[in-house]
Amino acid sequence: MPGYEWFGDEERREIQDVLDTGALGRYGFDNIRKDNKAKKFEEELCRQLNVEYAHLCSSGTAALSTALAACGVGAGDEVIIPPFTFVATFESILFQGAIPIFAEIDDTLCLNPKAIDAVLTPRTKAVVPVHMCGAMSQIDKLKEYCARKGLILIEDACQSLGGMFQGKALGTFGEMGCFSFDSVKTVTCGEGGAIITNSRERYILADKYADHGHDHTNPDRGKEDHDILGINYRISELNAAVGLAQLRKLSNMIARQREIHQVLQSAFKNIPEITFRRIPDPNGDTCTFLSFFLPSEERAIDIVAKFAEVGLDSWMYWYPNNWHYFKQWNHLKTLSVPAPIATMAFKYCPDYSKIELPVSDDYISRTISLAIRLTWSEEEINNRVQKIKTAFLK
Repeated sequence: MPGYEWFGDEERREIQDVLDTGALGRYGFDNIRKDNKAKKFEEELCRQLNVEYAHLCSSGTAALSTALAACGVGAGDEVIIPPFTFVATFESILFQGAIPIFAEIDDTLCLNPKAIDAVLTPRTKAVVPVHMCGAMSQIDKLKEYCARKGLILIEDACQSLGGMFQGKALGTFGEMGCFSFDSVKTVTCGEGGAIITNSRERYILADKYADHGHDHTNPDRGKEDHDILGINYRISELNAAVGLAQLRKLSNMIARQREIHQVLQSAFKNIPEITFRRIPDPNGDTCTFLSFFLPSEERAIDIVAKFAEVGLDSWMYWYPNNWHYFKQWNHLKTLSVPAPIATMAFKYCPDYSKIELPVSDDYISRTISLAIRLTWSEEEINNRVQKIKTAFLK
């Protein structure tokens, strides 16, 4: 990761196709359009993930918002999520007028199915597990729980395109799955996202919602009635063109990540104080990261400092991270928005500044993740292994 490491003539050709016609927008301009890159991307995504429907949109955040809307999640509904995710997960919930509720993670670094009961209330409508850092949550158990409790399951697979659980693609277990194709994802459009589903009803709602409520079965765009209110989450053809070329490289990207992951993990196995993140199905890991636990927060901080001393890069210590862990989300804790948007729901929100997540704190404070780069040579990989060993011996 990320896909821009493997940009080449394939992306340039797809972009040039769009520029040659001047049809930069996804909809309309059919008289000059050569082909529809967004539609082709959706068809290819459905084929690769073995799913019925896909809708490409402007970002992973847009995908999450669209999925929530299409599933009828809105004002006053509670949505259970993990505290280890990207801020877009809770932002999309809040701006639908719903309420993010946090449940503890476990050693998968994902939502613990056994922790949901502790935060379940009559207002709970949905669960959004996040397949973090390229690997899966215990999605089978979460699916079973949601079915038993009558809850909507929406998968945030924004970081895990191409990941599998027992031979089935991540994102295909719930009512809808969401993906991101931003500039640091394995497949990138620059900016982009997608929702997938096997429900035609959900798909039609999502397809309309993300384009101001337009009914795309009507060929005369703009003259049809609007069935629903919507918003502009459209992707451009230029972004879709980049992503289309990238998507065709996905299997090779994952294969390369797995090769490097195996080398690094083998080297780490000889370091006694390291234990690895639990992967419910190791064969389905996309291997964008190698994540491991140290015995204590103090030792994790010490190793982070030593990584810097030996010149090791491409690692993440998530605990103080502003983007990915609850601890530093001060804007959520104060519910700071530039205008009184969705404030009706805010009165139902818990006081996020007082929420304690001791189990999650313990795991994340001891976790370090190494991001795996597609372009590393064998020499660079071996050099990193030596730096890692040096850091642990210092």
